[in-house]
Amino acid sequence: MRRLIPKKLLSLYHLAFALLGARWYGNPSAQLFIVGVTGTKGKSSVSELVRTLFAGAGYKTALASTIHFRIGDDIEPNLYKMTMPGRARLQKFLRKALDTGCTHAVIEMTSEGAAQFRHKGIELDALIFTNLQPEHIESHGSMEAYAAAKLSLAQHLADSPKRPRIIVANAEDAYGPAFLAVPVETKVPFSLKDVEPYNVDDTSMRFVYHREVFSVPLPGLFNLRNVLAVLSLGSAMGIAVGVMKKALEHVGPIKGRVERVEVGQDFAVVVDYAHTPDSLKALFETFRSSNPDHRIIVVMGSTGGGRDQWKRPEMGRIADEYCDVAILANEDPYDEDPHKILGEIANGFSEHQ
Repeated sequence: MRRLIPKKLLSLYHLAFALLGARWYGNPSAQLFIVGVTGTKGKSSVSELVRTLFAGAGYKTALASTIHFRIGDDIEPNLYKMTMPGRARLQKFLRKALDTGCTHAVIEMTSEGAAQFRHKGIELDALIFTNLQPEHIESHGSMEAYAAAKLSLAQHLADSPKRPRIIVANAEDAYGPAFLAVPVETKVPFSLKDVEPYNVDDTSMRFVYHREVFSVPLPGLFNLRNVLAVLSLGSAMGIAVGVMKKALEHVGPIKGRVERVEVGQDFAVVVDYAHTPDSLKALFETFRSSNPDHRIIVVMGSTGGGRDQWKRPEMGRIADEYCDVAILANEDPYDEDPHKILGEIANGFSEHQ
């Protein structure tokens, strides 16, 4: 039924719900410190790390992400199959967070949510931009439209009545300058140069930030960038470096994000939500460089049915390059033929059976 509704009409429907929901629930975001997190990769990890940082700083914090909805220590899994649920659910969530004593909230924000105006009625204090890679091209129509949807979130920050407003952006990404160009009071670029020299492996990272030595139990360069984004926000907010160090050095595993499964086996088992060719390559490189003689066996899908079909052979090619064995799995085909999806991934392999 949704496919029969024109996209513009559907977007107006979501806009009406977002604005009416904000009014119905008493505009809760106006009374909370709201951090939005956007980008192609790392959104969920950064959102979780910001929540961890705020909790370490003594703030009761709410989190709405792809993984779960969390208010303090109360956690509910996100079962909507969408990061930003519509029909005023985010406003209801923020109202509950405020009523139970939260002072801060972190919201993972997507291009799909922005295109459907689900961010409207949420007054931002800060926005973190991680990176931008080709994604959701079929949905948005082009890479330019996808980037514009992401940048509309930065403009939403600029339109916020909150003061001061903070933008934190990856200066190593080609779109970083565009995010940093928005007219807000505090602009914080970050890059790996900020923490050189550093050391990362498949279990942890070590680096120096503001003359403090950090050791964080998260693997890979991609996670170092995620941590650096969070530290940049914390510094802009005036959170002491010692407080940030204590919070992040005790961070637990992030569900589905290089999450290790430990049941007494003598080999590593890792679950990860890598959903772009670049993120899949970064994941494999982390484990290949740390253990060059070890075999890598991957069980993988690609994208769900009807989405980003161009990625399928490329993700197969990357798995073929880095892995000893690849097992292709049927993953959310929706109404597309699962054999077709698997065949397109297999086309990226030099040999397959």
